[in-house]
Amino acid sequence: MCSLCGILGCDDHWTNAVGREGVFTRNTDRQARRAEGARRIRAANAVLAHRRLTLAEWQGINYVLSSPTGKSSVFEALSHLWPEAEALAGRAFDPLDEDLIAFMEAK
Repeated sequence: MCSLCGILGCDDHWTNAVGREGVFTRNTDRQARRAEGARRIRAANAVLAHRRLTLAEWQGINYVLSSPTGKSSVFEALSHLWPEAEALAGRAFDPLDEDLIAFMEAK
């Protein structure tokens, strides 16, 4: 996706905690939603560090995934993270990978 489409896209994915009528969320205000987003990014970065990738929020509505060589990918929802990370890293992210588990336990 080009950057313009990423900016204009909608970030109303079902995993996002947003205040809507009839939907329970503890993140009812903007500050709480931003804090939840920051926690998600920290958790993702803990796993992404195994492949030397980093995730950052961009413009409050998109995400940028970067490699140590300068490659990057912009996408609109965290549900796109793992396919993007696999494409950037050039290999799969397996949550049961013994090296990944050892890496996480060492932290």
